[in-house]
Amino acid sequence: MTIESRRRFLPMLDHVKGKRSAVTCALKCDNACAKDVCNTSNNSYMRDIISAEYSRRSMLGVGAVGALTLLLGGNAVAQAPSAQGLSPAAKAGGRLQFSPIAPVESTVDAFTVPKTYSWEPVIRWGDPLFNDTPDFDINNQTPEAQAGQFGYNNDYLDILPLDKKNTRAVLVANHEYTNEGIMFPPTMDPATVRAISKNAHGMGVVELERKAEGFPWKYVRGAKLNRRITMSTPFTLTGPAAGTDLVKTVADSEGRTVLGTLNNCAGGTTPWGTILSGEENFNGYFKVGTPTAEQRRYGLTSTDPGRGWHLDEERFDATAEGYENEPNRFGWIVELDPMDPNSTPVKHTALGRFKHEGANVRVNADGHVVAYMGDDERFDYLYKFVSRDKYIEGNREHNKTLLANGDLFVARFQGDSEGEIDGSGAVPSDGSFDGSGEWIPLTRDGRSAVPGMTIEQVLVYTRLAADRVGPTKLDRPEDVEPNPVTGKVYVACTNNSNRGKGSNAKADETNPRNENRDGHIIEITETNNDATASTFNWNLLMLCGDPAQGDVTYFSGFPVDQVSPISCPDNLAFDSAGNLWISTDGASSGIGYSDGLFKVSLEGADRGKVEQFLAVPGDAETCGPVIHDKEGMVFVAVQHPGEDGTWGAHTSLFPYDGTPAPRPSVVQVFRGKNGKGLRK
Repeated sequence: MTIESRRRFLPMLDHVKGKRSAVTCALKCDNACAKDVCNTSNNSYMRDIISAEYSRRSMLGVGAVGALTLLLGGNAVAQAPSAQGLSPAAKAGGRLQFSPIAPVESTVDAFTVPKTYSWEPVIRWGDPLFNDTPDFDINNQTPEAQAGQFGYNNDYLDILPLDKKNTRAVLVANHEYTNEGIMFPPTMDPATVRAISKNAHGMGVVELERKAEGFPWKYVRGAKLNRRITMSTPFTLTGPAAGTDLVKTVADSEGRTVLGTLNNCAGGTTPWGTILSGEENFNGYFKVGTPTAEQRRYGLTSTDPGRGWHLDEERFDATAEGYENEPNRFGWIVELDPMDPNSTPVKHTALGRFKHEGANVRVNADGHVVAYMGDDERFDYLYKFVSRDKYIEGNREHNKTLLANGDLFVARFQGDSEGEIDGSGAVPSDGSFDGSGEWIPLTRDGRSAVPGMTIEQVLVYTRLAADRVGPTKLDRPEDVEPNPVTGKVYVACTNNSNRGKGSNAKADETNPRNENRDGHIIEITETNNDATASTFNWNLLMLCGDPAQGDVTYFSGFPVDQVSPISCPDNLAFDSAGNLWISTDGASSGIGYSDGLFKVSLEGADRGKVEQFLAVPGDAETCGPVIHDKEGMVFVAVQHPGEDGTWGAHTSLFPYDGTPAPRPSVVQVFRGKNGKGLRK
């Protein structure tokens, strides 16, 4: 690749401060930050929506006590956010004890864990899932082999138990995108490269086994639940937009069956044991002509997509007659049943179409299911969905229909100290960034709540519908997770270096830094701890960065000189005590350290304390954290290791198994050698 062509392919080459590598920008999100901001609506920003009738006191009242709710299958939520309402384990800080590691320079090609812990892969890109699938050979790859092998760039991850002894489990992972430049030799036939890469997208399901609880897992080749979801897997559309003209194509005249899922980022596990997966940067896969206003709002451009799938399948060319709506069939929340390898996965239109990071479900005290979702784009929005029907304990088939119908809302925030926000990140005089908010309806009772738009228009063009009702523009809201102990909701805002630049929105109390390089975390408390409530209050848990480098940071009052430096929060998880765990994406360009996994205390004197648990190799991102603290184990998906390398000149050889190229992998971290640190 010449210097000129490299700059065309990598327009972020000189503009990645506070973000990720230029290669990742090109492959993962189609150089979104190098392009114009998608949200050019006149929708009011935070500072413009302050009004006398919209005050914290009038909206929320005083002294509300939360109702008990169900979360992730029946865990009772504490009635109050104070430490007194937590379990003894929460007060003690959880069961996964460790000494924080020092930050690791971003040039280090190593997977780093605390002393007394070990790590090893559970499964790697190319590992065969089926008995008739060949072993991985990086020099002899084929589309057929990849269709039966673990896919590339694992992101969302969960491990679900299959027996009471906890010696059998099923692992589910997303495969977000591919990096052809380090996967294949440059001499490989381009059509073959495209076919293999297509089969490396999607999702993977694989059974695991081990000797006993606390021991490392091994994946089981040929197990009955093993499955690959690829671009040829049929999906059923559900909800009000299914079957409408906006999702019909010449190949699907009924508008109800879609082939494949792509750019699957984060996700969630439902209380009934299915997996939710977010289709994120789908725009980079489709060719369009002169984009319509609707297409521009989703980042589709007239530039030919770099992966070139439209050269092999006409449906990826939206200029082809009959395929104009194919892009509308992506950008949804996917639901997959990992316990039934013959089931047809679904795409839920009732949850809206945008660049979904993922979705996480809470079951309210009244039985309604609530899903929280972030739209991962600069200046886009936070959403929630409330189901029409109610959760029935033990009725799995019924519960699998709950996301097909319900009401969709978008969030508007107001700060208590907006007049003091100057874009520097300085804490207001009341000592915190906080305020109140409301959930604005986009759909109600199966009808549009947005004047001038039909229900199918609201759901297919959700971003444009939201623009009309005045929600708050956030700094890339990614993972959104309800806490299983307190019921509070946490929003990871990864970064937004464009805030305050030119005509873009300036800082407000919910996004208090201009040129927000390092991101922040929002903490939301629904009114009366009712997940279906129309109002909430909020505060910022932290403004990320490295105080030692002079960054303006905030950690809920915890001393900034006693925290691990952290930048670009992405995925969130909780341990059994309700402590927050944050994985990061982009820290290397912000604070100069490798991405990692961090534990954050949420209660008492240690609220805001950040402790780094692990660091991933250079160029890599930490994804899909799973915290099994009761058995002393942590799992992460290591995505795009060695991203900035080229074939034959790799910058990482993770996971160091002898393969002459990096292999994205699911990694397990456990106490002692071979997990024996747990054994008495």
